[in-house]
Amino acid sequence: MRPKPSSPVPEGGSRGTDAGLAEAVRAALSRVLDPEIRRPITELDMVGSVSVDDLGTATVAVKLTIVGCPAADTIERDVRAATASVPGVTTVVVDVSVMTKEERAALTERLRGSRAARRPQFGPDSLTQVYAVTSGKGGVGKSTLTANLAVALAQRGLAVGILDADVYGFSIPGILGLLDASGAAPRPTRVDDMILPPVAHEVKIISIGMFVDSPSAAVAWRGPMLHRTIQQFLTDVYWGDLDVLLLDLPPGTGDVAITVGQLLSHAEVVVVTTPQPAAADVAERSGTVARQTGQRVIGVIENMAGLAQPDGTILDLFGSGGGAEVARRLSVGQDDPVPLLASIPLSVSLRAGGDAGIPIVLSDPDDPAAQAIRAVAGRLATRGRSLAGRRLGVTIS
Repeated sequence: MRPKPSSPVPEGGSRGTDAGLAEAVRAALSRVLDPEIRRPITELDMVGSVSVDDLGTATVAVKLTIVGCPAADTIERDVRAATASVPGVTTVVVDVSVMTKEERAALTERLRGSRAARRPQFGPDSLTQVYAVTSGKGGVGKSTLTANLAVALAQRGLAVGILDADVYGFSIPGILGLLDASGAAPRPTRVDDMILPPVAHEVKIISIGMFVDSPSAAVAWRGPMLHRTIQQFLTDVYWGDLDVLLLDLPPGTGDVAITVGQLLSHAEVVVVTTPQPAAADVAERSGTVARQTGQRVIGVIENMAGLAQPDGTILDLFGSGGGAEVARRLSVGQDDPVPLLASIPLSVSLRAGGDAGIPIVLSDPDDPAAQAIRAVAGRLATRGRSLAGRRLGVTIS
């Protein structure tokens, strides 16, 4: 059993013979982040009493958000490490408990802030840059590119999230290495009615694959259910202050594309296609639907653009010119031409990284495909949203 404090300690206070040392411990704990919420545990009121006795034994009370918190072991480990790093501390005791209902309610209200009314996040006044990644048909590598772009953006120091809106063909959890040995994705932690998205490679992720009963389960829903699911992901998930939100849309021009257009009409769209000219027709349609809902198409990515041979030549397995043709067609009648953002070469490492759950921008950053993806991420990262004409929520008295 863990030793317990010998006498009650006021909430948030300290005891023992060295109050200064206890405050040093509390300062060290301010560097411990909740793995799911990604904010300091001291800021989240997860640290109760802190005391250090005359023998250097530090006793820290930690309050988890819920019973069975999946991050419990990580939090306790990090608390022990932070406390032990304080000079003068010889022994660390961590007393773990769970927040009361009232404490959880206060936490969720604090995290939601002015959004306590539970309406979708990332509205027109949001500073989060929202990119919807779409394609005319499946099998063009859209999800793989979305995952790698997200990780590449996170590598640049941005706060990034992915909403896996491909409800029927969800694959983002696997591509980002969130699946366990059975192939199941982790269930997100729920704090009352707030969902905490799992994090992989510094990217927050939510997917319907985290809520199905088995990895092989099929989702067979009609439009209203799809709409409510996307709406809930935008309302109940705690995304925090994101710089960039990427949406991995299902291929085609169906219900989810229309829902995203209604809920996030200001989102900017990236169209993914393959090099074969026949793909241009279907890819163009996905961009056209986005425009019909008020979204702006900002570029085209051509995937599977060619396979480098040992003699330096390029083998165009899937033809050539499709990406440029889609960009040309989507530019017709527009004030701003739609650019071809990149042609991503065929890469064994790109495919292998998706299968292994380690994106190529991490596993093989010098691969030509990884370099092309990072170049696109660089262009997306510099397209920050302007403050002009937007409500800032500031009241001048």
